[in-house]
Amino acid sequence: MSSKHSHTAISGAGLLIALGIIYGDIGTSPLYVMSSILKSGRVPDLIDPLLVLGGISCVIWTLTLQTTIKYVLLTLNADNNGEGGIFSLYALVRRRGAWLSAVAIIGGSALLADGVITPPISVASAVEGLRAIYPTIPTVPIIVGIITGLFLLQSFGTQIVGKAFGPIMFLWFTMLGVLGAAWIVQNPAILKAINPYYAYQLLVKYPSGFWLLGSVFLCTTGAEALYSDLGHCGKNNIRISWTFVKTTLLLNYLGQGAWLLSHQGQTMGKGLLANQANPFYALMPPWFLLFGIGLATVAAVIASQALITGSFTLVAEAIRLNMWPKVKLNYPTDVKGQLFVPSMNRLLLIGCIGVVLYFRESSNMEAAYGLAITLTMLMTTILLTVWLRKVKRVALPLVVLFVAVYGVIEGSFLIANLVKFPHGGWVSLAIGAALMSVMYVWLKAFYIKRRLTDFVKMEPYIEPLKQLSNDESIGKYATHLVFLTSAERASEIEQKIIYSIFQKRPKRADIYWFIHVDTTDEPYTMEYTVTELAQDDVFRINFRLGFRVQQRINLFFRKVVEDLVRNKEVDITSRYASLSQRHVVGDFRFVVLEKYLSVENDFPTREKLVMQAYFYIKQFIPGEAQYFGLDTSSVKMEKVPLVIAPVHEVALTRVK
Repeated sequence: MSSKHSHTAISGAGLLIALGIIYGDIGTSPLYVMSSILKSGRVPDLIDPLLVLGGISCVIWTLTLQTTIKYVLLTLNADNNGEGGIFSLYALVRRRGAWLSAVAIIGGSALLADGVITPPISVASAVEGLRAIYPTIPTVPIIVGIITGLFLLQSFGTQIVGKAFGPIMFLWFTMLGVLGAAWIVQNPAILKAINPYYAYQLLVKYPSGFWLLGSVFLCTTGAEALYSDLGHCGKNNIRISWTFVKTTLLLNYLGQGAWLLSHQGQTMGKGLLANQANPFYALMPPWFLLFGIGLATVAAVIASQALITGSFTLVAEAIRLNMWPKVKLNYPTDVKGQLFVPSMNRLLLIGCIGVVLYFRESSNMEAAYGLAITLTMLMTTILLTVWLRKVKRVALPLVVLFVAVYGVIEGSFLIANLVKFPHGGWVSLAIGAALMSVMYVWLKAFYIKRRLTDFVKMEPYIEPLKQLSNDESIGKYATHLVFLTSAERASEIEQKIIYSIFQKRPKRADIYWFIHVDTTDEPYTMEYTVTELAQDDVFRINFRLGFRVQQRINLFFRKVVEDLVRNKEVDITSRYASLSQRHVVGDFRFVVLEKYLSVENDFPTREKLVMQAYFYIKQFIPGEAQYFGLDTSSVKMEKVPLVIAPVHEVALTRVK
């Protein structure tokens, strides 16, 4: 446990790692938030003081209400043994209602869809700063090159994140604060924006002011990633480091506002401001510009890295909750909870390059960005409401107040973001809908398969198993025969396993092992129990593994057998006379039963479509042997039919 807690205890290293891992997304938002507000301002490029003061005021209060109060102060308390994120929150409340699975699926798929747009918009906003120096530079090839390189590096592990990225992000936030403060000193009138009155004025009095919330929302999109990465750093490190991060962000936004106020009445992108279409880069003196753009690009890469890491964690948790195919998970470093999902890495890479090639400019991506993440935040609010009321037993008036405040705030953001739908918002929603479909199919298919799996009592088969083990007229299939079973009770077994052992081709073995893996709602549980069903002949092992533990069943099983041998509970020496004298260990063979859709089926259209989609997707992913970490050289895959509802009435007539 030390590797986990070393980062979560309050320390200088923990705070630095928090800067490197957690704040990339929210920390790079000054690159595009103000330019997005100005472009959406409906007044042709003119710098309007109400737009500037109101926009900055909205940003300040969004960061305060949404990020600080909802996420940093409230949501971080809803941790699952130190782990955060929408699926961890769902694991805490899922027994409070079956409908909550739909909430988790919508929120999780929207967050993954957001992961496809964040790297392109962050990197594009940074690289486009080069136009202030080289106006005609082609940015798309540079953006694609950076994103491709980033995804290719994932397979080496992200241990460098936090350790190397922490100091860079510290430098980035310091730069944000210093640049902003320098302009605030020159034009302190911008400090009026701290008054929420200006936010109210913008939303109510400014032409189409309410719809600017879609651009304002971009300043808090990283709040959900902040919660997802809770397990890497711990809530106290996040809360302390957020004080520094929020201060530098506010200084920079106020600095951009001060620069804009000093140029009010002028037109962005023309004349005096020809190369300063983005107020973020306008804060920099010309001699500093190249370094500032370089640092912004590195910060954007770090922001992308944090979101990629979060996507991998999200997929791993979805697999444990039966909401995603059992794809291969790699653990490239020894840092606890850190993983690499090759299939998701490929999907994200293709998605990110597709977004860059389709939108080409960061200003176009802003139109697509934010709509999906609003859905995630709303779903988090629903799950958090259930957690506050049902788990923490918070007083009803306080829960109602929470729902009312954040229902209005996030509902307003969602409505304002819907205006983005025809301008590219449909892209993120389409990606989210595709991911949502996969999650729905996988969860629904899991329940259908569980309903249709026939379990039988183990007891009547104990004696036949012992007799089969001693029947020398049948050739030995393996010394140790191991089956993975989904039967939760030790007294039960799948009918298909019994069929496989006795009828398909009698599988004689010296010892039969039945392994059941139970995934717990705690992240790092690693426990097992052993039940001896027949002395020296039949054993059942029940593993209880946390949802963030790599399922290396081969390794765990070997460890359990070694413990049993050490305690003299089992003898694994081969029972062949010639080998037994030399104390040779017998061979172990795993049998994995793979279901396929039987042709003998007659069932409702909805279930038929779900199962057809399930088996269609399944053909593109590796089998369960790879997911469970079994040694493929000793695994036998057996196909078994999944009969949903056999056709009972067949119109056959015997002709004499």
